[in-house]
Amino acid sequence: MPVNPKHAADETKPVAQPAEEIFIPEEPKWSLDEIILPEEVRAQILDVATYADNAHRVFELWGFKRTHKFSRRIGINLYGAPGTGKTMAAHAIAKNLGRKILIVNYADIESKFVGETPKNIRKAFEAAKNSNSILFFDEADAILSKRVTNMTQAVDVSVNQTRSVMLMLMNEFQDFIIFATNFIENFDPAFMRRISVHVKFTLPDEACRKKLWRMYTPLEVPNNLDFDELAKKFDGISGSDISNAMLNAAFKAARLKADELDKKLVFEAVENILASKRANAAKL
Repeated sequence: MPVNPKHAADETKPVAQPAEEIFIPEEPKWSLDEIILPEEVRAQILDVATYADNAHRVFELWGFKRTHKFSRRIGINLYGAPGTGKTMAAHAIAKNLGRKILIVNYADIESKFVGETPKNIRKAFEAAKNSNSILFFDEADAILSKRVTNMTQAVDVSVNQTRSVMLMLMNEFQDFIIFATNFIENFDPAFMRRISVHVKFTLPDEACRKKLWRMYTPLEVPNNLDFDELAKKFDGISGSDISNAMLNAAFKAARLKADELDKKLVFEAVENILASKRANAAKL
């Protein structure tokens, strides 16, 4: 019996994943001991990470439960250049609190159907509450951006509906919410006012770069690297850049059948990364 082409196409069409299955808490991948940050940034992260330990003293013993009735929620926004450790820090905060982390990306909640995105945001908050997880919005500027004031089509109305729902849920949610963004300038002021702490992540200084070069160089790999030299030679690179450079250099050394990881290969790998950044910046 011949198969109707339309029916055959329907059978192979991927089924949309229910929102409930998208928001699955996971164990944090990093701890505070595993991330390298400037001391000022680390201190700010520790202030947040120890919130649960100090909440009883602040709210109960010191009386802040009367003056700040609705402030048990704490929103923390981690912002700054890409590759500077924002996502790792979010995991570390959750781990320090002894809780799982529920990661939400805009792609997870966006829907092509008008009105569905706000529903998915609600489900993310419900999933975090039901699982007692730390709610983490990565690339948060996609959700917390400024409202559309000159609405010309249905999608603009939907964008504003999404912002309104997010504001309401943030007001009601009395727990941790972590945001991370590379573009804090895109945040709507209404969201800025509802976020308790903003921590700026900067590119690592020379001392941090030295620690990062050492951290991303396995003890097992034979090499002639000088970490002081690497830290001084290359400024304006992130921890992610250092990680990628080391791995790229290692694979090239393996391809060349080299007996050790030569520093020239690492220099070359970093220069390639810097060249790609310059090319990317030139198109802006």
